[in-house]
Amino acid sequence: MSGQRVNRRVVLKSRPVGVPQADHFEIVESQIPELASGEFLVRNDYLSVEPAMRGWVNAAANYSDAVGIGEVMRAFAAGEVVASRHESYAVGDKVMGMLGWQDYCVTNGDPVRRKVLEGDLPLTLSLGILGINGVTAYFALGEIGQPRAGETVVVSTAAGAVGSAVGQLAKLAGCRTVGIAGGADKVRLCLDEFGFDAAVDYKDPNFAQRLAEACPSGVDVYYDNTSGSISDAVLRHINKFARIVICGTASVQSWDPWPTGPRPERHLLNKSARMQGFLVWDYEHRYEEAVGQLAAWVRSGQLRYREEIVDGMERAPGSIAELYSGANIGKRLIRLETGR
Repeated sequence: MSGQRVNRRVVLKSRPVGVPQADHFEIVESQIPELASGEFLVRNDYLSVEPAMRGWVNAAANYSDAVGIGEVMRAFAAGEVVASRHESYAVGDKVMGMLGWQDYCVTNGDPVRRKVLEGDLPLTLSLGILGINGVTAYFALGEIGQPRAGETVVVSTAAGAVGSAVGQLAKLAGCRTVGIAGGADKVRLCLDEFGFDAAVDYKDPNFAQRLAEACPSGVDVYYDNTSGSISDAVLRHINKFARIVICGTASVQSWDPWPTGPRPERHLLNKSARMQGFLVWDYEHRYEEAVGQLAAWVRSGQLRYREEIVDGMERAPGSIAELYSGANIGKRLIRLETGR
């Protein structure tokens, strides 16, 4: 049965430098092989788009091996088991994991991150607020940022899937929150939908002044998704014993050659501050802990999210570039119509 299905796959056609564009990928078709013992077939319903994908395809050193030319684009996806020869996965199970930008995934279970058991909530959340984005916000803020009631937490890309969650989690911890976003619409989203106490547009010519006005008591926690000039501006306002979480470097187009510019060391020294990088894989053993708590907050209405869902595999190749251009608002997902 599985061998009769055609699988469309988005594969890497050429190696990008910096942000990958649509022409670095191509969509190819292949037949799905018959399942071997211990394998099952997942029909992907939704594909995820992450800022981290830029690092997954570039040749520069990263925390994971680069996707090979001709290989399916590494990506989180969520879908349903439609055929199985695996004792732990039954037809009808909903799963999410590193299933790739493709219609179907034949697997022995290794790429599956978890079975999706939150049947009362949309499957899409397993790729966003209850997936890598929410889990990243939960552990990076809680374990590295260590927010305390009354402190000021500043978040860059605050209208994004991770940043918006960070701001809300900081509010739940009793903090004052300041979001940094690009454009008036995203600033309003931070204030009106995600409950930030203040929000600043980094495109504003007076950004530095606006940021200082939004942080009259300084910055205790900075959740950094950008690096670059935005972070340079924030660092000028850190308080004694501030914690800086490095979650992303969206403003750095390439690490070859090594970027130069203002250095943070003096600020860290003078303020006895701590700067630490975060990778969600370091907390993989606690994934369910985070999902359970995040799901409870979603159900109670204490944790809000925004999704931007586009239709069709054809939207995948250019979606990373769209993410970095700031064209999206909220979590970007691609909905497939496989087998419908």
